[in-house]
Amino acid sequence: MAQGHAGGTPPSDANSQPGEAALAPVFKPPRQPFLEVLGSLTQRRTVVLGVAGVIIFFAVWEVAHYATPAEKQRFLPAVEQVVAEIAYLFAEKNFIADVGTSLYRIYASFFVASLIAVPLGVFMGCFVKARALISPTTGGWRYLPAASFAPLLLVWFGPTDFAKMALLFLGCFFFLVALILDNTLAVQRELVESGLTMGAKRRQVVGITFRAAAPAILDSMRNMIAVAWTYLVIAEIIVATDGIGAVMMRAARFLHVDIMMGGILTIGVLGVLTDISFRVASRILFPYLRVRR
Repeated sequence: MAQGHAGGTPPSDANSQPGEAALAPVFKPPRQPFLEVLGSLTQRRTVVLGVAGVIIFFAVWEVAHYATPAEKQRFLPAVEQVVAEIAYLFAEKNFIADVGTSLYRIYASFFVASLIAVPLGVFMGCFVKARALISPTTGGWRYLPAASFAPLLLVWFGPTDFAKMALLFLGCFFFLVALILDNTLAVQRELVESGLTMGAKRRQVVGITFRAAAPAILDSMRNMIAVAWTYLVIAEIIVATDGIGAVMMRAARFLHVDIMMGGILTIGVLGVLTDISFRVASRILFPYLRVRR
C-alpha cells in the first residue's frame, strides 16, 4: 500500500527540478477597445495613431482624385502632383521668400497681440471693477468679423504690411483677451486668499495669479495662433504682392489648382510646426505638469 505524503503535502511535478519554484501565471490586462472612455495611451502609440491618421487623410485624397472623372481631375490634383508643385515653387520661384514673409507677418502680429492681451486679461481677472469696465467692450468686439475690416484698413494704412498685420492682429486679439480672462478666473480662489492672509501686496497677488494661470495662458495662445493662420490668406489679399496668400491668389487667376492646394498644404504644415513649438515650450517651461500626469 502506497504511503501518503507526510503532512498532506501535494506531490511534486515529475518534470520539475529539485528546488525549482512554481511560476505564477503572467497577468495580462484586458485589451482596451478603440473607443475606450477615459482610456490611456503610451507615447509610442500616440505617435503611431497620429501618423496613421495622416496616412488615412492622404489616402482618401488620392482615392478622391482617381475617382474624379478624367476631364475634372485638374481641379482635384493628386497628392504627388501637389507635392511636386511645392518642390518646384521652392526650387524655381523663390517660394521660400514668400513663406518667410508670411511667417514674419503671423508671428509679429501675434506677438504684439499677446503683448497687450496677456497683461490686460490678467488685469481684468484680478480686479473685478476693471473687468466690469472693460469686458463688455472687448467681448463685443469678438463678434465683429475681422475680414470686414480689410477695406477700411486699406483706406487707413494703404497697401502696406501694416494693414495686413493689423488684420491679423484684429483676428485674434479680442478672442485672446477673453481666453486669458477665463484662464485667470479659473485660478483657485483659495490660492489668492492664502496670499492675502499672509500679507501679500496687490502687485504680489497679481504675480501669484499670473504664475498659477501661466500654463493655461500658454495653451490659449497656442490655440489662438491657429486662428491667426486662418486669416493669413485674407490678410495677404490686400494688394497681393508677396506671401503665401499672394501666390495662391495669382494661381487662382489662371486656375492653377495644384499651386493653390500647395499653398494650403504649406500653411497646414507650418501651422502644425507652430503648434508643436508651443507644446515643446510648455514642456520646458512647466515640467511639473508632465510629472503630475
